[in-house]
Amino acid sequence: MRLQKKKKVKSLLKYRLTRLIGVILAFSVLLSASTPSGAETPPSYNKTLHIAQGYVGGTAADFLNQGLQLIQAGRAPESIAYFQKAAELDPNMAPAHYNLGLALRQAGQLQPAADAFYRATQADPKFALAYANLGGALLEGANWQQAGDYLQRAIEIDAKLGMAHYNLGLLRKQQRDWENAIKSFKKAMEYSKNAPEPAYYLGVSYMEQGQLDKARDAFRRATKINPNYTEAHYNIGSILYNQRKYKEALESFRRSAETNTNYPNAYYGAGLVFMQQRQCNDAAQVFQYAFNLFNAQGNAQWANASQQMLQQAQACRF
Repeated sequence: MRLQKKKKVKSLLKYRLTRLIGVILAFSVLLSASTPSGAETPPSYNKTLHIAQGYVGGTAADFLNQGLQLIQAGRAPESIAYFQKAAELDPNMAPAHYNLGLALRQAGQLQPAADAFYRATQADPKFALAYANLGGALLEGANWQQAGDYLQRAIEIDAKLGMAHYNLGLLRKQQRDWENAIKSFKKAMEYSKNAPEPAYYLGVSYMEQGQLDKARDAFRRATKINPNYTEAHYNIGSILYNQRKYKEALESFRRSAETNTNYPNAYYGAGLVFMQQRQCNDAAQVFQYAFNLFNAQGNAQWANASQQMLQQAQACRF
């Protein structure tokens, strides 16, 4: 169960470029290295339960429960050893392998996590969540063929498993199969009504197809579930800007910046609106801020773009 070497992500954002006052820049779509869903919270345990220190001895179930208690206490890295011991004592205990996979994935150990999820599926061939997480880990490792196979298997076992549909949507998005990506994200929204990510990536898929009104509605749905969804607010602003609804666009860019003050795209978008509104001083201020953030984040291309717009704002005579 090997993962392919993960491709470098050149940028967190993929922009569609349009012309504004003789300068390229405007419309963008967040198309980052999408994190597949999977790190579902293990079953809740009473927080008042005693958490053993240096626990030794006991059955596989004892070690599994100790690991779950550590997860509940926010000590996921410490839980790994307990889940490993549980799996060692009882190799057929699927929950031990599964929770080990979750803990390893949270710790950034992608290959060991995939191995653990695979062992969970071997211990319990009907464990839909294990297949879904295995597919998600393989997707994150750019092993698309196997990821698709395991995600389809998860859906065969549990057709209402929203996480599996979401991860399959991410796979289709990576393959630029927008029609099937949209279908999967819609299914994920149907079965995971409280998760904002399927709605967000549905919006991304619609944007790629040029269906901007549908994209805007999907992003708005994401923000209703999570009012602090920075990228969703930003993309709403981008759509409104391109529809020349500058007042509404500015409000969305402001909301994006409020949810994450270190998100430079929001300031850049606001600067574009201020330029259209002939508010040169305000434009210069936010372009300067966007430049500082892009520069600090090592994004030379967009730091340079912000600097060019800053110079135009400083020189403008409306």
